[in-house]
Amino acid sequence: MPELPEVETVKETLKKKVIGKTIKNVIVRHNNIIASPDVSTFKEKLIGQKIIDLSRRGKWIIFHLTDYYLLSHLRMEGKYFLKDIGDEVTKHQHVIFEFTDNTSLRYQDVRKFGKMYLVDKDKLLDCEPIKELGLEPWDNNLNVSYLKEKYKNLKHPIKTTLLDQSIITGIGNIYADEILFLSNINPHKLPGSLSDKDLSNIIKNTKSVLEKAIKKGGTTIRSYTSDEGITGMFQNDLYVHQREKESCRICGSTIIKEKIGGRGTYYCPKCQK
Repeated sequence: MPELPEVETVKETLKKKVIGKTIKNVIVRHNNIIASPDVSTFKEKLIGQKIIDLSRRGKWIIFHLTDYYLLSHLRMEGKYFLKDIGDEVTKHQHVIFEFTDNTSLRYQDVRKFGKMYLVDKDKLLDCEPIKELGLEPWDNNLNVSYLKEKYKNLKHPIKTTLLDQSIITGIGNIYADEILFLSNINPHKLPGSLSDKDLSNIIKNTKSVLEKAIKKGGTTIRSYTSDEGITGMFQNDLYVHQREKESCRICGSTIIKEKIGGRGTYYCPKCQK
């Protein structure tokens, strides 16, 4: 699943391609991708809208339109491609935005898990997918006191907690493993048992890991690409994720893989006692 660095990369890629374009037609080939409003209203409201800018909140791409915000979550395998209107529409291109310059932006999703919301400009912060999100990794309010308050009564492992988008938004499975490794924290530990130093390390390493991943275009694992022919390179810098039975790059111990909260989790038994 694309995480914050991959979504950031997609957003920056799209900004170079679609800002300034005006929508003249919308084709929806799989209705379940449109979460709100209903498909007919979604299509009707988008006609004539100009793409002013793009931003990101957590794992959501936000298209800034003339009168609305279009929110897009890629989920497992969502991708965007810019094509000419006359180009062949492939099987998994489920939402197509046709522009007045005869190009089209196509949302492709093999698993059809992606979601889109169209919201009024004054309702962005109150809409369901945005209002539930926690702090961005670079928010000045993300500090030890904030995490202590959020973590104090939690009874599930810190690995699971890092995936909770209502506390820190944008962290997914890959980067949670890397953050915990660099913080020397065992993924099974309970959040409330962590010291101030542990919490400080989580904050520091969350920022550094995600910043490095963004610079490298994200992590290309399985089928993720940010655009046609574009792949990330951060997978070459991973310390533990998907390195089961390989040697730790710090201490030489064998990397372990376990299921924690239903998610494959990789860690070093020595560095993360």
